[in-house]
Amino acid sequence: MNVILFDFEKSRKNLLPLTYTRPISEIRIGILTIKEKWDKVLNTNSSYFTTEFLSRKFPLINKPNSLLINGSLCPTNDLISDIIQLKPQQALLQNNELLALVGDVNDIDTLNNFEKIEFNGNSLIIKNVWDIFQKNNDAIKLDFELLTRNKTSQPLSNTVTVIGNSSLVFLEEGAKAEACIFNTSGGPIYLAKDSEVMEGSAVRGPFALGEHSALKLNTKIYGATTIGPHCKVGGEVNNSVVFGFSNKAHDGFIGNSVIGEWCNLGADTNNSNLKNNYASVKLYNYLQNKMIDSGLQFCGLIMGDHSKSGINTMFNTGTVVGVGANVFGAGFPPTHIPSFCWGGSDGFETYLLNKFFETAEKVYERRSLSLNAIEKEILENVFNQSETFRNK
Repeated sequence: MNVILFDFEKSRKNLLPLTYTRPISEIRIGILTIKEKWDKVLNTNSSYFTTEFLSRKFPLINKPNSLLINGSLCPTNDLISDIIQLKPQQALLQNNELLALVGDVNDIDTLNNFEKIEFNGNSLIIKNVWDIFQKNNDAIKLDFELLTRNKTSQPLSNTVTVIGNSSLVFLEEGAKAEACIFNTSGGPIYLAKDSEVMEGSAVRGPFALGEHSALKLNTKIYGATTIGPHCKVGGEVNNSVVFGFSNKAHDGFIGNSVIGEWCNLGADTNNSNLKNNYASVKLYNYLQNKMIDSGLQFCGLIMGDHSKSGINTMFNTGTVVGVGANVFGAGFPPTHIPSFCWGGSDGFETYLLNKFFETAEKVYERRSLSLNAIEKEILENVFNQSETFRNK
């Protein structure tokens, strides 16, 4: 069956700035992206129904009687069994929220003549940016079971100390770990292909390290934390998700945070994740165009793709940084930094697109990749869409 992962536009806007540059199903939570999870459990290669300016990079394959799945939804055992039993003109809902249907993309908003089936099981759905780290504990455990089922881990070096159940440490081919401490009391630890945990690091699960990523010397990790592929991470990290191709290579703390792709946090970059008065954290929401209450006592930094911080940068509790921003200087910058801003607590100017592309091209070249015309077109769209925020 043809599988399509769809975005509700309101849901996508609610997850900005992370969804400026990707459909919702390309969000990484747990070990895999949402799309990777569905492709694996359904043995398919799903396509996307998303906003128009992303569709060249993330195309739609539309066929009659396709299986359409809400791109915010992660697979769970109960959910999978209910979804694969859907027949044409049937839709699965939970509390009036559409989870999946068999039909056409034009049916998503209307459900005319559809038989509506209520899902009564547990669902793992991403509605807010903070859900990504809040629900990462469950997501890592689900992905760990999915990826390690009927597989054998590479042997663990005898220089590694494991506290808890050593069977909850899994190394893919080429993964390396030496002279470090793994604690699986809180959950599993997964090292993907050709990843490395360097000496002196202490890791509490649940934790996932992506392909070709590295924890630098003496890194401290508190779960539930995910480091995506092609990242270098050092210092102290607590309950955070880094999507991939991003670096936080030096000392400094990030906690209860989500960092997009192609970001770089300079040495001794820190974020606050707890207010001095212990009040719940408010942060900027693009859909409502205002600060909203997360209801969380711990909430740190949300950073869109291609953004960077200089050395000794300090981010306040609940800071939201857009795409392509460059933040530096002493003091705390504002808690909402729009896309393509250049500056810090003393003020910002626009990070001109041609200058941004010059840097981005060099960053891609360091990974033996190229910034192609489709990527540039997406980023130019984001630049234009975010102009009103920069001019406030």
